[in-house]
Amino acid sequence: MTGRTPATAPAPLAVTVVVGSNRHGRFGPVVASWLLDRLRARVDLEPRTVDVAEVHLPTSMASTPEATAALDQVTPRLAVADAFIVLTPEYNHSFPAGLKNLIDWHYDEWQAKPVALVSYGGRSGGLRAVEHLRQVFAELHAVTVRDSVSFHNAGASFDDAGRLKDPADADAAAKAMLDQLVWWGRALREARHTTPYQV
Repeated sequence: MTGRTPATAPAPLAVTVVVGSNRHGRFGPVVASWLLDRLRARVDLEPRTVDVAEVHLPTSMASTPEATAALDQVTPRLAVADAFIVLTPEYNHSFPAGLKNLIDWHYDEWQAKPVALVSYGGRSGGLRAVEHLRQVFAELHAVTVRDSVSFHNAGASFDDAGRLKDPADADAAAKAMLDQLVWWGRALREARHTTPYQV
């Protein structure tokens, strides 16, 4: 018999959940809590969060002391991510201005990394916001995974304690999405290590 060295399990992916709404009375933290529970249950993902409501970047794109201080706080947290999950509501058929502002202040941090998309809203479940985000991340040389998770009539889908009333479909959708995110995350992490991505 020839001895074989057991394959070493890949290191967990550092995945950053971007909570994309900063509106007063937002529902995002409820969905984020549900999502983070699913991430923490997996051994192949190490989750952390960036909340748009806690990032105070000016919309002028001016390099003010306030902008520098905000970037010092958030940019390193995006840069170290192997993958992202962007959580967005839908406002007027698209995603929020605060989320777009955070995205636009960064460039290299998104490149050659996978992005999964989770949305919530009314009848459309935020899917129009998701389709707009796919275009934005393609321009930034990021890779959006095919499957997403969406919550239609989100406010009625969760109970007062923040638990999904009927979790089966959402849990299955989340598993499919996260499995894809892990595949792309591992492949792109290895590719970036082997050959640094250049635009």
